[in-house]
Amino acid sequence: MRQADTYIASEPTAKGFSMSIGDVNQDSSAGDHGGSMACHLDGPVAIVTMNHRPYNQIGRGFTEQLIDALRWVAESGARAAILRSGLRHFSAGADLDDMLDATGRADGTLGSSVLEMLRAFDELPVPIVAAVHGNCLGGGLEIALACDLIIAAESAKIGSVEATVGLHPLAGGIQRLTQRAGAARAKEMAMLGRRYDARTLERWNVINRVVADEQLEQAAATLARELAAGPTIAHAATKALVTIAINDGVGAADKAMAELQKPIFSSEDFRTGIASLKQNGPGMASFQGR
Repeated sequence: MRQADTYIASEPTAKGFSMSIGDVNQDSSAGDHGGSMACHLDGPVAIVTMNHRPYNQIGRGFTEQLIDALRWVAESGARAAILRSGLRHFSAGADLDDMLDATGRADGTLGSSVLEMLRAFDELPVPIVAAVHGNCLGGGLEIALACDLIIAAESAKIGSVEATVGLHPLAGGIQRLTQRAGAARAKEMAMLGRRYDARTLERWNVINRVVADEQLEQAAATLARELAAGPTIAHAATKALVTIAINDGVGAADKAMAELQKPIFSSEDFRTGIASLKQNGPGMASFQGR
């Protein structure tokens, strides 16, 4: 059963942005909360809806809100999550005015919030699915790439377009495109700055699945529920091992396996899975995420 939305909103203060979280009725308009994100539980699935009008443009406040939303997911008891947009587009990319202001301060970089956001995605103990529609450009694509899986509407237009304004992807897009599609495709996407259709990027392994526009919401929910119904502790170990393999190599992941697998062997889900296999055959276990 869907719970009331939690809105995570930032408001400018003399010292920057002040974060506040408040429960509101699920039929309240996100637009009234200027720059807010709506978070709610749909059974075991946490849903984070980006509602930063007009196009979910990414700046410092938006990034801080997203980090807060991911923390909420981690603490919510959810066993899987969906990141989606409640607006016409998934995200049109960076708020360039905010970027100019940020790079004009301190050492000329965007600061630590980008790394903190990427770490929050990576350390989230449950799988998260990006549901992409409309335009998913620049930093918007980088946010989608930080998720574990990407499902996109057939009409979505997706690309690393930063080169068109004299930049390159600034929030992990180059390295994550390299992971997913290989070095040549990553260079092509980052250097040419083009928009691609979803089917092309599915063939290139940038995104996992493409569905008809009208099926996106249901397809994302079905995928997230399937993940949520799985062995949650084992899924967390899978995410951790993939990260180690990417960052430190297969040898390091091999060495880390035994320690990461200890919680799996002591989990209730493992015992349930073995008992179900013996009694009912494969694929019939009902896991509880414990």
